[in-house]
Amino acid sequence: MLAFIQSYPLLLGTGLILLDLLLWHLIPATHRYWRVASRTLAYALFTGVLLSGGMSPLQPPPWPDDASRNLIATLLTIGWWLFGARTVTVVFGVLMTARGSHAGRLLQDVVGALIFLAAVVAAAAYVLQLPVKGLLATSGVMAIVIGLALQSTLADVFSGIILNTTRPYQVGDSISIDGTEGKVVDIDWRATRLITGTGSLAVVPNSVAAKARLLNHSRPADRHGVSISVVVPAKLRPQRVFDALEKSLQGTSLLLKNPAPKVSVKASTLESVEYEASGFIADAANKTDVRNQLFDLAHRHLEAAGVVWNADLSVPARSRQRELLDEVRVFRSLTSDERDTLSQHMTAVEYLADQVILGIGDRSQHMLLISRGVVSASAHDGKRLVEGGRMGPGEVLALEGLLDEEDSPVEFRALTGCMLYRIDKERVRGCLAQGEDVKSALTKLQRFREQKRETLLMQKPTVVKKGGFLSWLHK
Repeated sequence: MLAFIQSYPLLLGTGLILLDLLLWHLIPATHRYWRVASRTLAYALFTGVLLSGGMSPLQPPPWPDDASRNLIATLLTIGWWLFGARTVTVVFGVLMTARGSHAGRLLQDVVGALIFLAAVVAAAAYVLQLPVKGLLATSGVMAIVIGLALQSTLADVFSGIILNTTRPYQVGDSISIDGTEGKVVDIDWRATRLITGTGSLAVVPNSVAAKARLLNHSRPADRHGVSISVVVPAKLRPQRVFDALEKSLQGTSLLLKNPAPKVSVKASTLESVEYEASGFIADAANKTDVRNQLFDLAHRHLEAAGVVWNADLSVPARSRQRELLDEVRVFRSLTSDERDTLSQHMTAVEYLADQVILGIGDRSQHMLLISRGVVSASAHDGKRLVEGGRMGPGEVLALEGLLDEEDSPVEFRALTGCMLYRIDKERVRGCLAQGEDVKSALTKLQRFREQKRETLLMQKPTVVKKGGFLSWLHK
């Protein structure tokens, strides 16, 4: 075998290069470790063939009298340097990929270019016996000329290297760079590309991104801030507004308990005061929905606390009972006179925080309308109570017994101090007898709640996969 290698080193060397290229294209890109292993093995065999055939990458070919053989040997030894540079680059790329899917790509390209440059210079010095010092001096002058001509481009390149090594953001993160907000879709040599909220492509030069004030809304991955601002008349006592906005925050179950949500004064004038209610959620995809829900809850709780915007003094003030009937969708089909009559038979009842309003299996003789406070609705999954949602002013409890003879399948508990209004179910049945609209609205509401309860109980807890030592090293 050794004699065969020594007899045909040029043929075997050429065959190994072709074999390496063939294996690199045949092995799928997803099996990158197999590709690296095959390339490393081919390079090791190629090195052994050159050394066994009497050729050294550190010296010119030993056949100066045989022009064709000398030419092929020269090409093979030069190929050894380039082959080695490619192998080292591929191994380095695998190491950078293990660190992050995209963060090391730009650094990998730069290091790969430097490795190939070093291989070319080494091949010129050892194989071709060229005067490398003069070549380096000439290339240095050219580098200075090119560098002066491409100052801004080089600033973007080196800024991109810094961004990719320090990783203040990655592909897929939602960031804001000097007021330009969007989702990162690519980071290349020159710029960072964002898709904005309007669907436009924003291209931010890396040199600008490296110097600018940057906000990464995707980190930390399990905590994202959400806030709303509400402006109310300055004559209102701040504590009243604080209580209403705190109940709004408690009415959103998606807000994290730690860090705790808070309410603060943001700005004030002689005419108005701006308040901010803020908290944190676990999933950034829910940010818009939570903000919309907070605005709705803030309006309802502030209205329940007596906050009125642009009040029409020419219209007589109405009772809280009458306002509730206007807010509840079930009773909107009633005429104004019918709602006036019904509001006169509503009785207020108060509940302390953590007090059960209606338990599972209970049946109330009254329909309950929430006037003030936050109520938690929980269903039993066979082992424990699972919270299905939270309710606020203008929502209805204790619908069971109106359209059927079922008992309450849900427990309603006061999360805060609450005030509810009771309506005798016989009077509600009288409204049902007068028209089908109220009955239809009640049926839809009850069916919606049943579907929500079934969906909640069918959900299975997420299985948390435990990672081992290798998983920790990979991260």
